Amino acid sequence: MDVPLQVTVELGRARLTIENLLRLNQGSVVELNQLIGEPLNILVNNKLMAHGEAVVVKDKFAIRILDVVSPERRIESLR
Repeated sequence: MDVPLQVTVELGRARLTIENLLRLNQGSVVELNQLIGEPLNILVNNKLMAHGEAVVVKDKFAIRILDVVSPERRIESLR
């Protein structure tokens, strides 16, 4: 239907002060709140739609969808 959507895959989140953010450079490590192996959040237009896992396909990263959020929960997130 040619409707533009913004799809985001969230690996995790981190909270940094502006001071620490400005200190980041190439090679810096930012610790995220998710553990290795935890499902990744898949958001469409900033709304949680599914969970997935990172995989490699032909030397490129890809996301395998593990589960889709229930229609009820998706409608609830629109409010």
